[in-house]
Amino acid sequence: MLRNVMRRGVPLVGMNQSPFIHQKLPLLPLRAVVASQVRFLNLHEYQSKQLMAKHNINVQRFAIAETVEQAENAALGLKADEIVIKAQIHAGGRGKGEFSSGLKSGVHLTRDPKKVPELVKQMLGYKLKTKQTTEDGVLVNKVMIAQALDIAKETYFAILMDRDSGGPVMVGSPDGGVDIEQVAATNPSHIFKTNIDIDSGPTKSQTLDMAMKLGFQGKAVEEASEQMQNLYQLFLDVDATQVEINPFGLTPQNQVVCFDAKIAFDDNALFKHPDILSMRDTTEEDPREVEAEDCGLNYVGMDGNIGCLVNGAGLALATMDIIKLHGASPANFLDVGGGATTKQVSQAFKILTEDQNVKTILVNIFGGIASCRTIAEGIVDALQNGPKIKIPIVVRLQGNQVEEGKECLRRSGMNLTLRDDLDEAAIESVHLASA
Repeated sequence: MLRNVMRRGVPLVGMNQSPFIHQKLPLLPLRAVVASQVRFLNLHEYQSKQLMAKHNINVQRFAIAETVEQAENAALGLKADEIVIKAQIHAGGRGKGEFSSGLKSGVHLTRDPKKVPELVKQMLGYKLKTKQTTEDGVLVNKVMIAQALDIAKETYFAILMDRDSGGPVMVGSPDGGVDIEQVAATNPSHIFKTNIDIDSGPTKSQTLDMAMKLGFQGKAVEEASEQMQNLYQLFLDVDATQVEINPFGLTPQNQVVCFDAKIAFDDNALFKHPDILSMRDTTEEDPREVEAEDCGLNYVGMDGNIGCLVNGAGLALATMDIIKLHGASPANFLDVGGGATTKQVSQAFKILTEDQNVKTILVNIFGGIASCRTIAEGIVDALQNGPKIKIPIVVRLQGNQVEEGKECLRRSGMNLTLRDDLDEAAIESVHLASA
């Protein structure tokens, strides 16, 4: 059966290994890596499990399915007493979610592999709505078919970079399976923290001590300690800022298993990890932010009605503040950068006008490396050659080549409102947005 499953192209993980240790992982297709920084890279559950399995960390046997046929073959190939089917989206609360197909819950258990196809039919290609998604939900393109394991004991374990300690720390609690913030609020004495020497890593005595504090006993103490050491190696190898395991559990067979993980990465080190960057799923990100990143722009969508186009992060934040000060809300953070080109400015306008909530655009530029003339030429190019923009545009230019920039805008004949003072520009933008 295993040969048949592999022949069908089901991306299985560790099926011919021991029940928990998986060393051979499917390689994902490498996508082009953009030069600009990726903010807060999120991984799917199965991707975190792939990274853990690669580092000899105990996880459930599992496979990924993108079709009903793959799901059926994976379920049969697992040869598990019980199977769990989990929709793969970035949002939490999947177990209490609902599909657009009408199926309740994004997590299902069954002891009969033949029931898997019918469940997966109602998951793949449908949107799953949870408490953390939008009202529309998120389209499910993959499901994880995994060995279901009973949990006799749930604990919490994490490794993270801690500013106060000036390095990595281990954090653990015997109260796993719930939010650690809840434990901190209700039972802070059940949270244990151990500083790690960043040069030598955690010692065996430290991980053994943590394992005992979490309530592991007998042979499980040694195994839990070993798993903590492996988790720290993962933490180092992927340049993580946090590896959180919840629950860090114990099965009735006395085996330590990492049932779920959240991994946060140092964005500034991701250029060293094209394999991890290739795991990025842009289909679950704001398409405007993805488009902006491809153009070398720093964009974050928000829920206001005044679109902002600014050069420099500090000035962008100040612009957002002054909009709030005058009673309105910014629709975005958009920093075109100090070396913005005419093309980038034109692309920025395109992104801003695709937001249906934007009623006015406020351009606030302090010319330095990117001169006011360059920005002005970008504005004119966007208005003359791009989609017709029907909303008001307020422009405030100061700094390098400011007069040339203003003259460029005046000659264009475009319907623009020019202001020299930022306060006046913000007030005008708020007024136009509410008109």
